[in-house]
Amino acid sequence: MRSLPRLVCRAVWLAGALSWSGVDFIFTAWRSGCRASQHTRALWLQRTASRVGRVVIAKVEISGNKPRPGLLVSNHLSYVDILLLGSIVPAVFVSKAEVKNWPVFGWFGRLGGTIFVDRTRRGDVARIAETIAAHLRDGHVVVLFPEGTSSDGSGVLPFRSSLLEPVSGAAHDLFAARIEYFMPEGSVENDVCYWGDMTFFPHLVKLLGKPRIKARVTFSEVESAATDRKELARQLHAEVRRLKGGGTFNIQHSTPNVEV
Repeated sequence: MRSLPRLVCRAVWLAGALSWSGVDFIFTAWRSGCRASQHTRALWLQRTASRVGRVVIAKVEISGNKPRPGLLVSNHLSYVDILLLGSIVPAVFVSKAEVKNWPVFGWFGRLGGTIFVDRTRRGDVARIAETIAAHLRDGHVVVLFPEGTSSDGSGVLPFRSSLLEPVSGAAHDLFAARIEYFMPEGSVENDVCYWGDMTFFPHLVKLLGKPRIKARVTFSEVESAATDRKELARQLHAEVRRLKGGGTFNIQHSTPNVEV
């Protein structure tokens, strides 16, 4: 019962943040002549992620330098990862096709230029790989979760190599990130991580009823990347595992400011 007032307040806050982001996109599209470029969409998504992220994330600790244009690979724990990374750097995300049909969040993903991939279709993987390559050539940050699914955070699942072809041996910068969450009440594994047979809406309601969480993101630049995509997948997996933080959460940054 103590969480009910918090849930109501946070739900209203979330609705307001999403509504304002919708107005923001309409204004952005109008200012761009109704044909917003991918860079403009990425900046809008960054503003949206920062605005919406504050509903569930109280503090963020950032270690390492923010990624430059190139491919950023990260472990994947929850849909909150999109809000977290999206608020730090304007980016194009690669997401599983199911997210496209999520209420509200799927729509916002489409507006932000998210690349949706159906991994069950071999032809779709090849098409998405070329789309990623095009965004890299255009100078965007592309965020990829090579695990292919989210996990409970107890470890890092093996990386799939199918979408790494555009950066294996190519002249694009490559970065790794490790995401970790902390919460004062509840379980990160069950209340923040979104995995297994969990369903979106009940999970979101439970998360909104908890005190706001804290997050840590550790970045690194990957040099001397392998030219074989399968070897590159193993190399990136080892790097993300290495980035795991230690000790207690040390607040260094509040939720990141939006770049304009």
